[in-house]
Amino acid sequence: KRQLLVAMDGRIYNHDELGVPDHDPTALAMLVRRHGPAEAMRRLNGDLAAAVYEPGTRTLWLLRDRFGLRPLYWRRGADGVAFASRPRALFPAGGPTPDPRYVARVAGSHYRTFDNDPFRSPYLGIDQVPAAHVVTVSGDAADVAAYWTPESFPDPPSRDPGELARIYRELLDDAVERRRAATGRPAFTLSGGMDSSSVLASAARRHGPQTAYSTVYADPTFDERHDISPMLVERADPWSPVLIDDPDVFGTVARMVDEQDEPIATATWLSHRVLAGVAAADGVTALLGGLGGDELNAGEYEYFPFHFADLRRAGELDALDHEIARWADHHDHPVFRKNPDVAVGLMDRLTDGRGGCRPDLRRLARYSDALTPDLARLARGEPVMEHPFENHLANRCWQDLTRETLPCCLRAEDRTMAAVGMERMHPFLDHRLVELMFRLPGDLKIREGVTKRLLREAMRGVLPEETRTRVAKTGWNAPAHRWFAGDALDDLRDLVASRSFRERGLYRPDVVERLIDEHEAIVDSGAAAENHMMFLWQLVNVELWLRGLEAGPAEPATTTRAPAVSS
Repeated sequence: KRQLLVAMDGRIYNHDELGVPDHDPTALAMLVRRHGPAEAMRRLNGDLAAAVYEPGTRTLWLLRDRFGLRPLYWRRGADGVAFASRPRALFPAGGPTPDPRYVARVAGSHYRTFDNDPFRSPYLGIDQVPAAHVVTVSGDAADVAAYWTPESFPDPPSRDPGELARIYRELLDDAVERRRAATGRPAFTLSGGMDSSSVLASAARRHGPQTAYSTVYADPTFDERHDISPMLVERADPWSPVLIDDPDVFGTVARMVDEQDEPIATATWLSHRVLAGVAAADGVTALLGGLGGDELNAGEYEYFPFHFADLRRAGELDALDHEIARWADHHDHPVFRKNPDVAVGLMDRLTDGRGGCRPDLRRLARYSDALTPDLARLARGEPVMEHPFENHLANRCWQDLTRETLPCCLRAEDRTMAAVGMERMHPFLDHRLVELMFRLPGDLKIREGVTKRLLREAMRGVLPEETRTRVAKTGWNAPAHRWFAGDALDDLRDLVASRSFRERGLYRPDVVERLIDEHEAIVDSGAAAENHMMFLWQLVNVELWLRGLEAGPAEPATTTRAPAVSS
């Protein structure tokens, strides 16, 4: 019998199918012995990062789940290979060196660029194990290989929309049940949208009303209490609305970047950090949520132009005109207009007409003039765009799933939950659902100007009709534009005027000061104009992160998850 040493963070959900014990590290060791590491990971339904060492051959395997729900980093040194779920454990004795290109992207680009290279970490000399990969280290050699790729996705089991909706519902029910059963006291995050509502409603249909938590706001533009209210009937009970009002932005961000070892990509994670603390204090052991649903179901507003491009490429011009008209009817906005000219411009700019997608260079370069010239040069360069599928919409959704929106969200959430001693689980990131949805045509995702068409049909009779048929999307956002006001605005100006900020040489202070003034004027006037909240959020995160690295880590004030170990 081959001896294997296993250290693992995460969960396996399909022990019953695999015929292995429900002690996860032991199950993983058995599967690696039987099938090897890559095939073992292909057979698993789970969220995990693991290290498997075979003393007999002096071989180390580093394994990460298909979507990267559990982070994993590694570093080769003179004395061997080290690995950890956080970069901090791998910092050299002299302190870490942030990767200048990462600093440049976070300082002045868009959060979609932060994770474009899945092999890198924010620090020089520390690599990341990419999602769906195995790193094999033996002697002086290291090999990094994918074990799960779109080329292996099976064809859909049916072409009939009604049958596909039934299959979708059964897969989602099973994904929710397996995750809910894996933890002692689960609860659900709940917004007004389809994804989190579908996850909760699936559990409630089998087990009755479920414990749920929602972030709510005084600002009615971002508050979702009205949209959530139908779910409170026979589905969510008890429900805890967690009010986020005038938060301590600078104090909370300083604590979070210390917990995360890096800047936090978007302001919504501040709200989630507060919610997680409330749930942990209530004794909740894991939160189930809806992350991944937008990428599977083409749920974001910006997916529409890619569906339009697919219709244009197929020569379905009448359908294209109709879909653009319905898009404009449902989603026109005084700042972000929706009309035929805008649609054509977006298709021409963001797609190549052959199924591939182009980066939104205009968005990525919006704040490049706020950076010093040297840093602006580092921030430039087109991100890698994957195109494993034949159509624009699937390729755009895959890009978000693997290199843009989802990786930074999953990492932020993992560390937020670890900081309060909890886990989080996302049923939409069950590989069976992903493989199904990425093989379906675009009109099962977007039709008549409405997103998530197949999910809506699958949830018929499961969700309240008001929730299932709602077209307008508030989205999981926070009124962070108002967080940089009052005392926080004074703190922001003080930060920009500080000696450390100016001597760091990342930004052009005069441009930053102008952007702060513009942001204040837009917010105070209520003008129909795009404010600078995202840029200011990233600026505060970068500066407080770098200050924290210079000062050294704070003493941990919270618990963290310990890895499970087996031999």
